[in-house]
Amino acid sequence: MIRFGKRVAVLTAAGMLGALAVTGCSGSIDTDAVVATVGDEEIPLGVANFYARMMQGQYETYYAGMMGTTGEEMWTQDAGDGLNYEDSVKDSTMEMLQDLYLISQHADEYEVTLTDEDKDAIQEAVEQFDGDNTDGVKEAVSGYRKYIEKYLELVTIQSRMDSKMREGADEEVSDEEAAQKAMEYVYFSYTPSDESGSSTELSDEEKEALAADAQTLADRVTAGEDMSAVAEELGQTSYDLTFDSESAGPTEELIAAADALETEGEVTDPIETDNGIYVARLTSLLDRDATDQEKTNIIEERRQEQYDSLLEEWRGAVDIEVDEKVWDKVDFEDMGVTVITSETEETSDDTASDESAGETVEDTSGEAAEDTSGEDAAAE
Repeated sequence: MIRFGKRVAVLTAAGMLGALAVTGCSGSIDTDAVVATVGDEEIPLGVANFYARMMQGQYETYYAGMMGTTGEEMWTQDAGDGLNYEDSVKDSTMEMLQDLYLISQHADEYEVTLTDEDKDAIQEAVEQFDGDNTDGVKEAVSGYRKYIEKYLELVTIQSRMDSKMREGADEEVSDEEAAQKAMEYVYFSYTPSDESGSSTELSDEEKEALAADAQTLADRVTAGEDMSAVAEELGQTSYDLTFDSESAGPTEELIAAADALETEGEVTDPIETDNGIYVARLTSLLDRDATDQEKTNIIEERRQEQYDSLLEEWRGAVDIEVDEKVWDKVDFEDMGVTVITSETEETSDDTASDESAGETVEDTSGEAAEDTSGEDAAAE
């Protein structure tokens, strides 16, 4: 079990949560080997492995369950573009690590340096990590002082640089550019669900009856009746939605039809789709709250574009190389990393002896070394 001090803010900013549990075996690696170069600066494998293991822990703990799989099985699954999840996550991890080095190399241009408080926080985090974990676990994740220290220096500088790299983006956004309309709509589904949640496909006759109901709704709302009241009478539900011409859903057909309306209160004809029928009423040509929020979104997009543009410019100005043979030494399949949150720490302390019996890492001689971090971990 790998423990991080909860009171160290820089660790929280780096996305590392409380503790990690390491399972399986990991072969010994040369942590001082150069895995990549960014300009004239070399990235040691130890820094890259430590960062990769932190990313691995996040994926195995939080994403595997969402995907309906286990951390061990996830890495071999297809992630698209001809890559499995291990290759995809390793590629993105390496790119993000290169970005950290690039940002650090340009920190002087923005007068960004580590403060004494930053240095103290990093040292405190490193010392606590060093004292709370066994040699076997440190070897498995390259959790040695110099690598953790370097990584935390990089992420701390990035956190200082983030706002500075976004400064100067155009923050003038007009109502016309950000305009958001509002509608109220009703969806008549061809596969309605019953009280148990089961859905059934309507027959052709039932679909015709549903289409008649949709036309009735459109006619009565056009005549001035309340859409939600008529929808309820017909056994349907009305929904509110803000949108513009580029909105994605619920369907392109609904957005296009509602966007074509020119007068507030105007109602669409029934809109037939493959899965059902929509009827919408335009309630506002400019929804103030939604428009103001869209202005904020546009400004944030511009800031992000400026940030990304700077990174692209910096990448283009230096040579970046990766030693794939060295990077291949980091393998997610053979060693699992699980994040232990505060919700599980109480129970994990009670079962530390059971967990540690199953947590092994491979020592430099090739023999398995037992991880007794359950005994060594400091009480929080």
